[in-house]
Amino acid sequence: MIQDFHHKIAVLTGGASGFGLECARIGARLGMTLVLVDVQADALARAQAELQGQGGRVETRQVNVADASAMQSLADFVATEVGVPHFVFNNAGVAAGGLVWENTVADWEWLLGVNLWGVIHGVRLFTPMMLAQARRDPTYRGHIVNTASMAGLLTPPNMGIYNTTKHAVVSLTETLFQDLRLVTDQVSASVLCPYFVPTGISQSERNRPKDLASAQPTTSQLIGQAMSEKAVGSGKVSAAEVAQKVFDAMAQDQFYIFSHPKALGNVQQRMEAILQITQPPDSFAARPEVGAELRRALRV
Repeated sequence: MIQDFHHKIAVLTGGASGFGLECARIGARLGMTLVLVDVQADALARAQAELQGQGGRVETRQVNVADASAMQSLADFVATEVGVPHFVFNNAGVAAGGLVWENTVADWEWLLGVNLWGVIHGVRLFTPMMLAQARRDPTYRGHIVNTASMAGLLTPPNMGIYNTTKHAVVSLTETLFQDLRLVTDQVSASVLCPYFVPTGISQSERNRPKDLASAQPTTSQLIGQAMSEKAVGSGKVSAAEVAQKVFDAMAQDQFYIFSHPKALGNVQQRMEAILQITQPPDSFAARPEVGAELRRALRV
């Protein structure tokens, strides 16, 4: 656990907006050295200008987290120019919806690249660095936080590609936690599972690489985009509140971080269905009119 963040080093992917930027703002107030990583150069420049105004060191790197060589360059830069990080936030993420068989190879490559491979690269590159520092310094404490989603614990329809990536991140992070417990008490891990929180994720297409351009959207994909924008935009919990939960979790060595704990009732229903060997529960049981509307739209 990390209880004193002053003069500690943080590396945050997706650091120019959403949860990444809000965590960076907290880190800056606490006196941390920040390395912000994002694909948006203009957003990085704005974030750096804002956060440097608080007096701390802020480095930025424009990186596609799906790119293994670019992530290696990032890790090399951090190790040689900044120092071993204490807080690594593998947070960059994108979203796409639609019926799972309608997603193209490009859709799969894009989401798997950012949402899963981005986390994998962050784990495989920074964990050994942090463990080596722990061996050198018995006072060192490090924490890795990977951003998944409540979609990593549930299986809502019409967003299977996103669900798949986030379930993988939950499994990866649970295993990372267990593996770290085998070798050290100085480095730990948490998984962030937000529900609908107003961030920029519903406008993910703005950052889609040209070589992974989307096809003409299907009806299900258009519906999924509209539903996502509505749900995310109406979220009552802010990204800043979620970021504070991240720092609280690191201070308490709390593994699961939830923006909406009340949504765990849905997770319980899914777990009970698994244990009882029944069909997956109806995702629209609480709001049957939404499910009925979606079925009508997709069965024409």
